[in-house]
Amino acid sequence: MSTRSTLIPSFAIFRHKAYLHYWVMRQLNSGARQMQAVAMGWQVYELARLNHGVKQSALFLGFIGLAQFLPVLLLSLIGGQAADRFDRKLILILTNIARFLCAFALIGSVFLPINSALTLLFSVAVVLGIIYAFAPAASSSLYPTLVPRREIQDAIAWNSLGYQVSAIGGPAIGGLVYIFGAQYVYLIAAGMGMVGTMAILSAPTPKHKPVIGAHGLSMIIEGLKYIKGNKVVLGAISLDLVVVFFGGVTALLPIFAKDVLHVGALELGLMRTAPAIGAFIVAFILAARPLTRNIGRYLLISIFIYGLSMLGFAISKVLILSTIALAITGAADMISVYIRQSLIQLSTPDNMRGRVTSVDFIFIGASNELGEFESGIAARFLGPVGAVILGGCVAITAALVWPKIFPEVANADTIKLIDDE
Repeated sequence: MSTRSTLIPSFAIFRHKAYLHYWVMRQLNSGARQMQAVAMGWQVYELARLNHGVKQSALFLGFIGLAQFLPVLLLSLIGGQAADRFDRKLILILTNIARFLCAFALIGSVFLPINSALTLLFSVAVVLGIIYAFAPAASSSLYPTLVPRREIQDAIAWNSLGYQVSAIGGPAIGGLVYIFGAQYVYLIAAGMGMVGTMAILSAPTPKHKPVIGAHGLSMIIEGLKYIKGNKVVLGAISLDLVVVFFGGVTALLPIFAKDVLHVGALELGLMRTAPAIGAFIVAFILAARPLTRNIGRYLLISIFIYGLSMLGFAISKVLILSTIALAITGAADMISVYIRQSLIQLSTPDNMRGRVTSVDFIFIGASNELGEFESGIAARFLGPVGAVILGGCVAITAALVWPKIFPEVANADTIKLIDDE
């Protein structure tokens, strides 16, 4: 880590007005998404459980993840190309408006019969998947242009720190408000989306510089070739792909809450918050003392610890022990996310950042949704505990095997910088 003498992060990054506006939008969107995820998961599980029982309802939770994943899989490379060709701020404004409309559609689902409500929930999930195919590439490509290059790692740390605050508050508030009705969760999410839209709309962002002389498929191929040639970046994001795909537990939390730990919606919200609490602590430290050396070693150790904590969660029958295990998974995952984002943002030219980010999002962000589908299928045949044990074992194995597949990752010491100037 760096040799800064304090553990208090510097607020100097927020002197850049455009980044401040962006940061506010990002955290509001993150919080609203977390709240909606709690409400949608619980709503789908309750509706499906009424007609199909516990095991079949696990499949519904998996399919809701698949509904969001497929548009991301099909459209993310196009979204990355769009982020390099078109105004990234405009893309964020349009996707924010779409989020707002989705929140209002979700309010309507509360007042529909079971089958109609499920149909609407799955339809909204598809639309959200389309949004996630375009928004992340534009978002992750925009903020490095809002701060000096030497402060990008500070921006990454503050993005992570703010996200974890939203991730802590979002699920907890979502679970609490859900007690009064899912419609109120969705209404609050809509309001947060409106404020976030105004924040980015008023941000004094620099004029976008589109890629010149490349169009369509050639741009996508160029981005893929860049990632293939950068073994450290490829190794890092593929490692996370495997771990997130098999090691995700989020989709199964409603099952663990209701049928393993025998608790309610409020406790579910707290369980979803636990990983964010662990991640927040680590993000706070990284904002003050960024990792600068031995990044490959930190990455592999964090994945190993993640796997161990997943095993701990799987065998726990006590709420407090389960939340502690989930907090450790969040802390370990935060180290992995920070390293991967630093590698991508600091070693990728700006004119390719949208495409590289879109591939990263397919590997990682979208694998969350596909991982939810895998979790639902695994829970159907192995049970929820068996599914989580499988994920923990895969994470531990990956941490041990990846140095042999990608020795460049294990030997990575510092981050290579690309000069865009």
